[in-house]
Amino acid sequence: MRWGERKLPRMIDRMGALALAKGASLPKEWPLPELAVPRGDLDDWRARRGLAADGSPVVTLSPGAVGAGKAWPVEHYAELARALSGEGASVWVLGGPNETPLAAAIAAAGGSRVRDLTGTDLRNAVLAHAAADVAVTNDSGLMHVAAALGTPTVAIFGPTSPWHWKPLNPLAAIIEPPGDSEARERARIEGNQAVRHRRTGDVAVATVLAAVRDILQRARR
Repeated sequence: MRWGERKLPRMIDRMGALALAKGASLPKEWPLPELAVPRGDLDDWRARRGLAADGSPVVTLSPGAVGAGKAWPVEHYAELARALSGEGASVWVLGGPNETPLAAAIAAAGGSRVRDLTGTDLRNAVLAHAAADVAVTNDSGLMHVAAALGTPTVAIFGPTSPWHWKPLNPLAAIIEPPGDSEARERARIEGNQAVRHRRTGDVAVATVLAAVRDILQRARR
């Protein structure tokens, strides 16, 4: 048993401390997490799932989250999927069995270009993110997966502080509820207590859609 890691401010420092030998000092900087998927594995997976590349951009949506209030409303994800599919993107919904009902609702709203890829195999989500052009996610484990793969990631935060919970890997966009800049500043000192009142539902679909469009446009250029 070891004690003390809960006093560290960032989640990544707490997790990393648990992996160190007892009594070891924290490094000044952690190495960036990295996930790599061989191209052959990715091609085989796409063929098995009937997801052959057709030249359209791929956007993954990860609507699941552990913790009260961290999930962007499924209605918002559905509206985003409908807009993206209407612009010609392929939309893949990812998550575990708990997210399957959410994926069904998103697919029903988004049309035939939206695919439900939820299931029990985490490797499926890793491969999907590796194939994607953009990942849209809540503050969740799949946010860290997408970032570690190097997939441009749009992360939606509500009652959690990005400084404490975001990945070490860079994110393409961090989107928080509008206003309340004072709470954001206090969060570095007070942690989630300063932003616990925020609602992910206050993040507008138009804001997330604009971030995704910007990433896709920059990739095309």
